[in-house]
Parts: sequence; structure tokens; C-alpha cells
Amino acid sequence: MPATDAALAALAERYGVATGYDDWTGRRVEVPEETLIAVLGALGVAASTPTQRDAALAAVEHAYWSRPLPPTIIATAGEAAAFWVHVSHGAPAHLRLRLEDGTVRTDLQQLENHTPPHALDGHLVGEASFALPADLPPGYHRVHLHSGDLAASAAVIVTPAWLGLPARLGSRRSWGLATQLYSARSARSWGVGDLTDLTDLAVWSASQHGADYVLVNPLHAAAPTRPMEPSPYLPTSRRFVNPLYLRVEAIPEYADLTKRRRVRRLRDELQRRTGDLDVIDRDSAWAAKRKALRLLHRVPRTAGRELAYAAYRDRRGAALDDFATWCALAERHGDDWHRWPAELRHPRAAAVAEFAAKHSSAVDFHRWMQWQLDEQLAAAQTAALQSGMALGVMHDLAVGVHPNGADAWAMQEVLALGVTAGAPPDEFNQLGQDWSQPPWRPDQLEESEYLPFRELIGHVLRHAGGVRIDHIIGLFRLWWIPAGAAPTAGTYVRYNHEAMIGIVALEALRAGAVVVGEDLGTVEPWVREYLRDRGLLGTSILWFELDRDGDGTPLPAERWRQYCLSSVTTHDLPPTAGYLAGEHVRLRADLGLLTRPVEDELADDRRQQRAWLAELRRVGLLGDGPADPGADPESVITALYRYLGRTPSRLLALALPDAVGDPRTQNQPGTTDEYPNWRVPLADSSGDPMLLEEVFTDRRAAALCQTLRAATRD
Repeated sequence: MPATDAALAALAERYGVATGYDDWTGRRVEVPEETLIAVLGALGVAASTPTQRDAALAAVEHAYWSRPLPPTIIATAGEAAAFWVHVSHGAPAHLRLRLEDGTVRTDLQQLENHTPPHALDGHLVGEASFALPADLPPGYHRVHLHSGDLAASAAVIVTPAWLGLPARLGSRRSWGLATQLYSARSARSWGVGDLTDLTDLAVWSASQHGADYVLVNPLHAAAPTRPMEPSPYLPTSRRFVNPLYLRVEAIPEYADLTKRRRVRRLRDELQRRTGDLDVIDRDSAWAAKRKALRLLHRVPRTAGRELAYAAYRDRRGAALDDFATWCALAERHGDDWHRWPAELRHPRAAAVAEFAAKHSSAVDFHRWMQWQLDEQLAAAQTAALQSGMALGVMHDLAVGVHPNGADAWAMQEVLALGVTAGAPPDEFNQLGQDWSQPPWRPDQLEESEYLPFRELIGHVLRHAGGVRIDHIIGLFRLWWIPAGAAPTAGTYVRYNHEAMIGIVALEALRAGAVVVGEDLGTVEPWVREYLRDRGLLGTSILWFELDRDGDGTPLPAERWRQYCLSSVTTHDLPPTAGYLAGEHVRLRADLGLLTRPVEDELADDRRQQRAWLAELRRVGLLGDGPADPGADPESVITALYRYLGRTPSRLLALALPDAVGDPRTQNQPGTTDEYPNWRVPLADSSGDPMLLEEVFTDRRAAALCQTLRAATRD
């Protein structure tokens, strides 16, 4: 950054905005001034002119000295964390710490602090430093300050030093299925795999094949409007669940419904119209299911059920009301709140309260569906554990939310508007990625005592044995892209990873859950070490596990990470049968996504696959055979999963499409409607749609499940 831009650089540093970074090739990149100005603007800082920059720096300094305590104090169990206190110069500072169980501690040690007093608005402010006791239990506590007439308090979040794996897993390794739930349909599904299908899949894989978990795609809520957003990674809310996953007949009030025949007709008609389609039709499924759910919503509930519903509403509080109100508003005004009448664009506006009161039944319908989802998620987890799973359901947490959706509307103060999150160029996406999602504002998270983030993690773990966090490196730094700019024109913004990762670990500890971080892509080397040292698992995908320090050949199994969830493939690649056939190259070529000739891409791909076949033969998992890996995909797939079994990874994942030989890609990054992303039903090796009932009796699926069972029981 040039010397003349020292004020801009200083502002960027104060707000954690990178003025330069190393790209995926190791080349140093300096961030353009216009990017810094735009990103600071999204943080509420005007920095276009030297005058604005000087004023912003002065405001930061004034705000610091005006605050008696930090807004949030982060500590790690077993360590004596220090924090500052501001009082009138020379005045005593009296501190007491109230733990969340009500215990009061006063043994906070004062530390040396020789910071000179600061002149603030005509009087001197002094700074003192104190240390929290090292023996504080993990939890959400509060420190209280009194000095003369001054009284203030701040959140104290003590996070576990180590999370690790739940004790019920013991020292053994475990395996589980990974599935895109919407694609895993049964004969009784309403066109889309649902929570009863998830329950059945968990029971089958646990009781018949010894699986310890089922990893599902994000089940986050989509807008209840047409067309329904197919991507589970672009939800309207991460705090609530898509009612498309409800099994209508599993709702208790179904037994008292006098119009059950009408519900059955809705389902049967839907199945007749969509059963033979080779894509998931969410809109038709939701239209039919919504009619059935409206009927059930009107059924009188017993006194006990009313009490349970009231308890759920109290537990979810204002967040539930905001979400349900947004859904009702979206049904009337469209699913982009930026286009609503001005008086409805903020959840605390008087017009919003008036709308909710006037349309109370419509709002309650969306509240009620979330209650039903909570109950069916609980039932799925209970059934999974009772069938022998050690973990049960492992949920997936998306990076962010739709910019026009319910969470963006309800949490405007803690989300950065005017920028989107994404990823810089890397080896596999050389144009970068723009995910179109508003990122968390790190400054506002701290101001809010991280409550929105705490509630989010607690919600996703409520009925779960684990969570996979997509792009977990975004909790350290995230690529922010100014509105209207190319993904290459962004920069990194730092987060307080001690707070973010610590809160994840704390919520998981309380839930008895495991945390898996998707740490692929451009990652600072120390980040993976930090996650390991805090007891969070990383992610390894076989095709990406290469010896980067050597000749780029497959990394020997014994050198893979232990604290890891390892799989052969992921949802952004074709199932292994399609990968072996080169479908990921041909598809990108057909869609115009390649940056070099298709022949070169195919040649590189064949070289990599031949290297893996050679590695499989070297360790005795594959006999001599054709050089073409696609000639006998079933044998190669089995050998690849046996190879996973030779790694020290604590968790192994079997992709459900691999289990049945499905070759079709679920998602092609860089596309929206050019390819039916997130709309591909589970299919057999011939590409014919396959129901769960067929999976449960499939020879190939059973054999591959037993392969993983044997690998983790040795």
C-alpha cells in the first residue's frame, strides 16, 4: 500500500481487511484501493476521501476509550485470559464475575498496564488490565464492573480447549453414509426424500451394516415461493428447516384428520405426475404437500400437544416469529424483501407487526411447520441412536444465506450488505467464486456477544450427533466481493477465530457432537493445525490427497490425517462411477467452463486416475486389469473405499450414489440452470431412478457398506 494511503491501510488493519494476500500460486497480490473502500463501506466505514479516513480513525479511537469493557471477552478453559477496563483516571475498578450457573467469582487478578491516560471529551480515562481465573468452566458468563457512578457488564465466553470425539465412539474408527436427502426417495415420499426416509436410511445402515452416522445435505429453509431455490447451500434461512422435508403422514394430527383420503389423493397424483421424471420437481412437491399441511394445521390439538407447541414457540422466541412473518410476507409480496413496500423492510417496523396481527393464521402456519420439523428431526435422531449408531444424524451447515431471504431480512444489523462472500481463484476454480451471500460482520458479531452465531450453531446441533461446516476456513477469514465486482476483485476479511471456533466447540461439547470442518481449497497451513489442536476434524477427499511436497502422486494412506472425515468424492464432484468415466471434464466442456482445451483436461485426468490405479495395485487392493479405470468401475470403487480403510482417518464416509453405482453429478460449480443442480434423483448404474426400498435390497450397496464396516472394525 503506498505511503499516501497510510490512513486507508490503518483503517483496513483495524477492521481486519487484508490489503494484500498470497494467491493459490504463491504470488503476492495487492488489493486495489476501490476494493478496500467498498469493503470498509460494507462495515459501515466511509473511507473514500482522506478526510473521511481521518474521521473514521478518530471515531475508532473515540469508541475504544468510551467503552468501559470490551463487548465480548473470549477465553479458553484452562487459560487465564486478560482483558482491559476503562474508568476515570485514578478511580478504582471493582469487578465480579457471574457464571451462568449463578456462582459469583471476585478473584480476578489485576495485571500491570502502563498505558498513559487518554483525554476523552474533557476528562482523563485510565486503562487497567485484569485476568480471568484459569479454572473457569466452559460456558456463557458475565463480568460486571463498578467504579464510582459507572456500572457496566460484558459477556465472557469460555470455550473448551479441546473438543475431540464423543466418548461413546471410543477409540475405534467409524463410517457413515453421505446423502443428498432430497434425492433419496421412497415409495411413500412426496416426490422428494424426507425425514422419514432419513430415519429409514439410518436404521438400515446402522442395523444391517454397522454405520455410526448419516451425513445429510443442509436441510435449511428455502423460501416458500415458486420457483423454490434448489440449492441447499443458498437457503433463505440457516436457523430453520425446509418443510419440504416433512412426512405428512408422520404428523400426529394425521390420525385425527377426517380428510385423510384427500391427502392420499394429493400424494398419489403427485407421484403419477412426477414419478418418472429424471429430475426432482420441488415446486410440484411443495404445492401438493402444502395443501396437505394446511389441512393438518387446522386439526384441533390435544391439551398436551398444545403445551408442547407453546414450549417450542417459547424456546425459539423472536427468531421463530420473524421467520414465520417473513414467510407470510413473501407469499404476498414475493421473496425479495428489498422489493417490498418500504415500511415492511425491517422486522421491527410497526407495519410488520400490524401485518403479523392481521394475518396471524398464515404466520402461525409457518411457525407450526417448524415445530413439526423439530419433532421429526428428533424422531430421526432417536431412531438412529436406538438402531446402534454412535453419532446418528450429522447435519451440514451452509456458508451463508440468500441475500433476499428471511435471515438477511431479520439480521440486517449483523450481516454485511453491499458485498457478497465467495472464494478467490484457485487451482480448480480459476475465475474465483461468488456465492451471492451476505457475510457476517465481525464487528457486529462482537457487539452482539455472538448471540446470532451461538443460536445458529445450537439450532443445527439440537437433534444431531455431528455437524459438517461448509468452508470452515470462512470462520478465520472470508473472501468479500464488492457488489457488482468480479470474484477476482475481492479481498479477505478476518474474523475472531478464537471466538467463532470456540463457540462451535462449546455448543458441540454441550450437544455431545462431533464437528467436521470442510477445509478444502486455499487454506493457510496453520489453520488446519489450529483445527486439529482444538479437536475439530478436517476433510479429505481422495482425489485431492496428493503428495504436494513430492512429485504430486497419491499420498500414501498411512500419511493421511487422523483427525479427519475422509471420503472418495464430494457433492461438487460426480459420483465415483461418473468421475472414472471423465464426466466431470466432459460436463464442464459442454457447459463452457474450461479454461484450456478439453483434450488437455482429459489427459491430465487420465494421468491422475492411472496414478491412483497404480497406488491401488501397489498396496494389493486391485489386481492387474485394464488401464482404463472406467472399464470395471465397481471393482475400482470397491478398491478405493478399501483404500480409505487403510488411512488413520477417524471417520470414513460412503457416498450413497457410490454405493449403488450412480454416475450422475449432483452439482456442477459455476452453473445455475445450465445443469439441473441439486435436482438429480438417486439412480442405479444405468441412470434409472432408484427408490430407497431398492437400495435396501441392492447387492452392490450391501457389499460396499460391508467393505466400510470391515475397514473400521479391524
